[in-house]
Amino acid sequence: MVATTIPLRPDLSVDYDAYAEHVRWLIDSGCDGVVPNGSLGEYQTLTAEERVRVVEVAVEAAGDGSRVMPGVAAYGSAESRRWAEQAAEAGAGSVLLLPPNAYRADDDSVSAHYAEVAKAGLPIVAYNNPIDTKVDLVPALLARLHAEGSIVAVKEFSGDVRRAYELAELAPGLDLLIGADDVLLELALAGAVGWIAGYPNALPEASVALYDAAVQHDLGTALPLYKSLHPLLRWDSKTEFVQAIKLSMDLAGRPGGPVRAPRRPLPPETEAAVRAATEKALAEGLA
Repeated sequence: MVATTIPLRPDLSVDYDAYAEHVRWLIDSGCDGVVPNGSLGEYQTLTAEERVRVVEVAVEAAGDGSRVMPGVAAYGSAESRRWAEQAAEAGAGSVLLLPPNAYRADDDSVSAHYAEVAKAGLPIVAYNNPIDTKVDLVPALLARLHAEGSIVAVKEFSGDVRRAYELAELAPGLDLLIGADDVLLELALAGAVGWIAGYPNALPEASVALYDAAVQHDLGTALPLYKSLHPLLRWDSKTEFVQAIKLSMDLAGRPGGPVRAPRRPLPPETEAAVRAATEKALAEGLA
């Protein structure tokens, strides 16, 4: 499932036609589906009307709502529930939900947050990103949320691959999804059954080949491909991940384009590093 970027025109308005084409291209390139309105999709900078339309376009372009997992993060639980209800109305098959991201919630508050959004009726994938939210969905808390019936899976972005084993012990029925591109192989070997991915926006076929080999534990195929792609994959875990992936998309002939403030274009030295890694991957046929 690709956490999609959002194409912006030079005036920074959303190019819905380009987004629809991008969703179709990703699926035609072997990806299983898309995750619109995530952090890579700059959801924090979109208006309410834009967020609604992005989901509708994604469902229509994917041709199957089960392929679409909108992000429904918001400051309040009631607002996240409304976004989940909108996703259901649009025909999406599931949603991706951060814990409260403007409040350092305790376990009971996190539990209440996920229970409230679960009332919308769609399966929820929890998104653990303690770096940004300052709320850590540790394995014991995820097991609790799963036991309470609030979540079916977790997008794990902490970077701590050791958690996969503890999570499998505490909540064997909870699906583990790779949440950071640069720990893909490690989490696949630890039992992950999915990947909410960033770099397939630019290099889908190579990314799908890597993922397939990783989850099949085919190290002969996966390891050299992983090493070749890792100079790019690690940008998914950096602050400038949106700009980096959009630049790689531009170089690969995809609709990357500008970003909205407060994000700024990459500084020259950083841009040169991303450009060099992308051009090397493209030269090696890793598209």
